[in-house]
Amino acid sequence: MSRVTADMSVSADGFAAGPHQTLEKPFGDGPTDELHRWMFETPEENRAERDAITDAGAFIMGRNMFGPSRGEWDLDWRGWWGEDPPYHAPVFVLTHHERDDLPMAGGTTFHFVTGGIDEALKRAREAAGSRDVSIAGGAATTNQFLAAGLIDELRLHVAPVVLGAGERIFDGVSPRTLTLVSSRAASLVTHVVYRAGA
Repeated sequence: MSRVTADMSVSADGFAAGPHQTLEKPFGDGPTDELHRWMFETPEENRAERDAITDAGAFIMGRNMFGPSRGEWDLDWRGWWGEDPPYHAPVFVLTHHERDDLPMAGGTTFHFVTGGIDEALKRAREAAGSRDVSIAGGAATTNQFLAAGLIDELRLHVAPVVLGAGERIFDGVSPRTLTLVSSRAASLVTHVVYRAGA
């Protein structure tokens, strides 16, 4: 069976986004640009970690990761990434509102799942075959999968910034011990990989 992985860029105090996320500020208030500098300013130094993020047979994300709106869908909204999202595989978006599948360039198709994390994982595993399923965020979605013991490998990319508030990894997750698989310090980030489990 395929593994379930999750990647999350977080601040030193564990936040994946600041408060008050909007269309203009998708990661909320505060110095949230610091969370992802490593991906764009030092891409070659972090090539292995960048490649690992998109090396999955299917992805699962929360609605907030797909777009800023709530309630009924704005059907003109096609995601944050333009017409060629970086996934190039099926992406299952958790939502309470039905929407038709949204095919994009490069092999990405967004599927909108109203049956919760178990339905999303079942469909993602079927789509991924023997390849991994990646939980693509945000923090609330990743925390749901962590709380249910459904993530095999958690990869945190820790930026040297303190946000102080916002969406925090591990909120609502019961106490547990993680197993350290690896860690690597780079110029703008420290990559830490854990075996998670229940």
